[in-house]
Amino acid sequence: MATGRLTIDLSALLSNWRSLDAMTACETGAVVKANAYGLGSGRVAAALAGMGVAKFFVATVEEGRRVRESVGPEKDIHVFSGHMQGDTEAILQLNLIPMLNSVDQLTRHFEALPGHPFGIQLDTGMNRLGMEWAEWAAVASIAMQQRPRLIMSHLACADEPDHPMNEYQLGVFRKMTDGVGVPRSLSATGGILLGKDYHFDLTRPGIGMYGGMPFEQAKPVVHLDLPVIQVRDLTEGEVVGYGNSWQAKRASRIATVSGGYADGIIRSISNRAKFWHGSTPVPLVGRVSMDLITVDITDLEETPDYLSLLCPTQTVDDLAEIGGTIGYEILTSLGGRYQRRFIAS
Repeated sequence: MATGRLTIDLSALLSNWRSLDAMTACETGAVVKANAYGLGSGRVAAALAGMGVAKFFVATVEEGRRVRESVGPEKDIHVFSGHMQGDTEAILQLNLIPMLNSVDQLTRHFEALPGHPFGIQLDTGMNRLGMEWAEWAAVASIAMQQRPRLIMSHLACADEPDHPMNEYQLGVFRKMTDGVGVPRSLSATGGILLGKDYHFDLTRPGIGMYGGMPFEQAKPVVHLDLPVIQVRDLTEGEVVGYGNSWQAKRASRIATVSGGYADGIIRSISNRAKFWHGSTPVPLVGRVSMDLITVDITDLEETPDYLSLLCPTQTVDDLAEIGGTIGYEILTSLGGRYQRRFIAS
């Protein structure tokens, strides 16, 4: 079966990073976890490193392995999940910086890799990862003697600028870290947009770099084209796809394109989303299935070879809104069957 073409505009991605970097007076790293939000961590990290980005963030040690292969030995790669049991050898060999999330992880790291770089992650109210206030107070003096490379926390509601949680977490972070004398980081994309009070010594842009909200000025990074496999003519009253969920109200031409929820095209956009042929929208009709999608191309003057699902006129956030989700899910769900093509526009 023919596969879709996923085009990643590295120039747009780097431009987005530079725009976010220009909003701060501190250092700017880059989050490349989840295979660089589904786009390909090797190529993305290498491009960022080539532009001078020195600090990268991944979710797991295995993600760190792929990024290390791409950026070389000199760049800092921080691992959000910290020092998990069984990760010691890889952390050492790959020279990764685990962000220690608990007393157990801190103990494991100091015993297994004394002197190896590490960071600290604190929980300032999100209740997800990191040491809570009492836990940090119990070990802070021991941790600081070993000089962590970075102390960080994560904002829960940064995509809502007026949410009171932002100011609350900022205050907690300051109380937990003021005077520590090591670099601090609180902000990803949303935090950068909140202003300088949230920037500290290092910011960690993720979604905004890849063209997603809440960075409204982001340039689109991703273009997804799906090949047309077959076109058929329907008479009024005929139905399409599983469950007969769409019925033709007129004589129609239906294109079957290669792609489906196995490729990260979520089923909730069924009968709601549009594809694009240049500047002309054409409706997705019927249910998104595992490998195939049907599109009503009756109003097109020509039979297309490809139809676009992600493009400047329908961004990841546009598609996410149609599907009742967020741009992060759209990006990170993009499947492995696509032909990934990297361009510099």
